[in-house]
Amino acid sequence: MRIPMKSIGLGLLIAATGCAQDANWTTFSGNTLGHRHSTLTQINKSNVGQLKPLWVYQIDKTDKFEVSPIVRDGIMYISEPPSDVTALEARTGKVLWKYRRVLPDSPPVCCGKVNRGVAIDGSKVFLGTLDAHLLALDASTGNILWDAKVADYKKGYTSTVAPLVVGNMVVIGSAGGEFGVRGYIAAYDKNTGKEVWRTWTVPAAGEKGAETWKGESYKTGSATTWVNGSYDPQLNLIYWGTGNPGPDWNSGSRTGDNLYSDSILALDAATGKMKWYFQFTPHDMHDWDSTQVPVLADLNWKGARRKVVLFANRNAFYYVLDRATGEYLLGKQYVKQTWAEGLDAKGRPIKMADITPTEKGTVVYPNSPGATNFQAPSYSPLTGLHYVMTRDEGGVFYSGNDTYNEGSWFLAGRFISKPGEDAQGAIKAMDPMTGTAKWTYPLAIASWSGVLSTAGGLVFSAIGDGDVIALDDATGKLLWKFPAGGRAFANPVSYAVDGKQQVSIAIGHSLFAFGL
Repeated sequence: MRIPMKSIGLGLLIAATGCAQDANWTTFSGNTLGHRHSTLTQINKSNVGQLKPLWVYQIDKTDKFEVSPIVRDGIMYISEPPSDVTALEARTGKVLWKYRRVLPDSPPVCCGKVNRGVAIDGSKVFLGTLDAHLLALDASTGNILWDAKVADYKKGYTSTVAPLVVGNMVVIGSAGGEFGVRGYIAAYDKNTGKEVWRTWTVPAAGEKGAETWKGESYKTGSATTWVNGSYDPQLNLIYWGTGNPGPDWNSGSRTGDNLYSDSILALDAATGKMKWYFQFTPHDMHDWDSTQVPVLADLNWKGARRKVVLFANRNAFYYVLDRATGEYLLGKQYVKQTWAEGLDAKGRPIKMADITPTEKGTVVYPNSPGATNFQAPSYSPLTGLHYVMTRDEGGVFYSGNDTYNEGSWFLAGRFISKPGEDAQGAIKAMDPMTGTAKWTYPLAIASWSGVLSTAGGLVFSAIGDGDVIALDDATGKLLWKFPAGGRAFANPVSYAVDGKQQVSIAIGHSLFAFGL
């Protein structure tokens, strides 16, 4: 369903590269490298204290509002739960058009009817839907240009991730890891909606890696790809994290490493063929998805310039990998964990005894939500620091029945937070050269917000009670806060309209735009 409000004149999009696009914010992470860093400097350390709300847009749903807005030529495009799109005038917040998706009555969802954003290229806005379709909408009107069925929602597949435009393709990940699906990353021709390639994240019988799954457990192996990937245009490689193996907490039926769950995959953008992979948590028993956004950076590593991937993992370890080869370079614990003695010379965890979920419950750190989760990180090329929203909390893990029924929950257990203990949240400025935090900003209430850094020397985010904050990017000192009055599940972005910089973030069920 489309609800037209106004016809919009659009300029041409700058060709997709790894470079920031200054006044625009045209992909999920601001650039294809996963940086979530704005090059704008109008709002900076000297004047951020004067930041005020410019406008507020409120959605008409009570589902979690997890959007990361896209802004181009003064127009903001947002997804709304469950699978809708709205175009706003970024200067005022005025609605220009709305697209409303008519969904099946009860699509299977793990963690709410959510969507994390859209992608834009030329005259098209791309949306993944809760019933596992990929849509191309006309950026001027919201009309559907093409509609591709990516998977069968009746089997448990959904899509909650913002698509990623790579050349002539739009790439989409999968959700549904708690329903025993088989994960994938798929690429579609952006002009026609025709599938170009599909890479399955769980190998089938006879394929390399299938031997890491007991029997036919690979058929319900999950390893979904529900948070955004990144792209290196020079190497022409797509990097994407994969989720937990299925079932989550009773792993007896799937003995083995369970490739390629809890991994980062490097895929040839032209063909989807895997160039390399690195598995962070072999045979995961605690639902520690490795679906965090891969951050691509170039560092002077031990005397030589090196292309690396920075990855703050949900399993409580921080990793640096060579992004051309997948070679393990560094790994350090960055929040409390009690499941591994450490990492060996190749980065494989040395697991402790007595960490397996049981019927009576097993206490392990971190909890299933992990050391970090879908909160988008940020990387500043100016400071060389990787800013991560973290969470410290223990969990009690229980095993259960592992019978599979198509389209139904396939958890085989459950978890609870460790009784008597509250989650401790923090924003940490990780130094990739050492794998340790240069500074830590503790949060009074743990947060599900992502992080944004800017060339103005600032780090923006939100704490658990809805305060939007700005920190000094070098020291972590609090410079500004605004009480927005709701829980944050979204990621901040920055852009400029008529030469004036804004910062926008969804809090509760409202989208706020701030400026000087």
